[in-house]
Amino acid sequence: MSSEKPWNGQYTAFNEALKYMLDRQSGKEKSIQTPWVKFNDAVTDGLEWNTLTVIGGRPGSGKTLIKDQIIRESFVRNPEENYRVLEFQFEMVGRTSALREFSSITGKTYKELCSAGTILESSTFNRCHEYSKERIKYPVDIVSTPMTVNQMRETVDRYMEEHKGQKTIITLDHSILVKRAPYQNNRLDMLFELGEFFTQTKREYPCMFICLSQLNRNIDNPDRAIDGKYGNYVLESDIFGSDAMLQHADTLIGINRPAKQKIKNYGPDRYIIQDDKTLVLHFLKARNGDTRMSFFKAKFEKMEIEEMDTPPQQERR
Repeated sequence: MSSEKPWNGQYTAFNEALKYMLDRQSGKEKSIQTPWVKFNDAVTDGLEWNTLTVIGGRPGSGKTLIKDQIIRESFVRNPEENYRVLEFQFEMVGRTSALREFSSITGKTYKELCSAGTILESSTFNRCHEYSKERIKYPVDIVSTPMTVNQMRETVDRYMEEHKGQKTIITLDHSILVKRAPYQNNRLDMLFELGEFFTQTKREYPCMFICLSQLNRNIDNPDRAIDGKYGNYVLESDIFGSDAMLQHADTLIGINRPAKQKIKNYGPDRYIIQDDKTLVLHFLKARNGDTRMSFFKAKFEKMEIEEMDTPPQQERR
């Protein structure tokens, strides 16, 4: 047994807390600012280091848009922060991710950029080319080969060693695509191990995690889609593997597109949903912030979302 004591006096924790407060006030220790004021306000002025943020949503809800936009704009919004990005991107190849960014900066759809049946203007291609030259200056690395949790752990260890412990944003798109190890009986076993990996790693290294997750099919229950019923909100229990992920997440966000469930009046406050581009972000858990609900507008053609005013409420009869 090691002669080193595995405990510290509580004064260590209090001294570290006091130092962190002063460093935050002085700007020495900063959060990573996202593009949205409402998002930053719900957490602690942005995404804090050594935390795990889980974003859950059904396919097409906009969760990948949010992750991509955070990463894409983070270097511009946080120029004084010296950090890297490591993306475990198991759902799409790197080319598709880059084309999403081209779509965002040109306002052109994927089809307009890539279809042989459309004419690609030289000015559009040149803009993408110039953007690429600037974008590749940012230190972003992509892992596209699906891995088990152990393989992800080995990859992060090697990455942090190679980059000498530089601050790193680590993203996972998405949790259900992580490979099961032979000793894991089901996906829940994998998710429990994944959550432990997140917690251990964010304690060991100067990093933060953004993990995308699916919602389970409870959200599609017709009874949940009744106008004005509380159940049409996204709940903690709707996050796939919520028992495994909730205990490890510092921030848990559920995304809903009410129009996809044909909901016109959302929740007990009966917010009027005017189109299918309205996204509702439910901050279900915010260990260092506030739980709340915020409304956003998806611009799928530009591969981005923007803040919107809270919709009016349907009058009760």
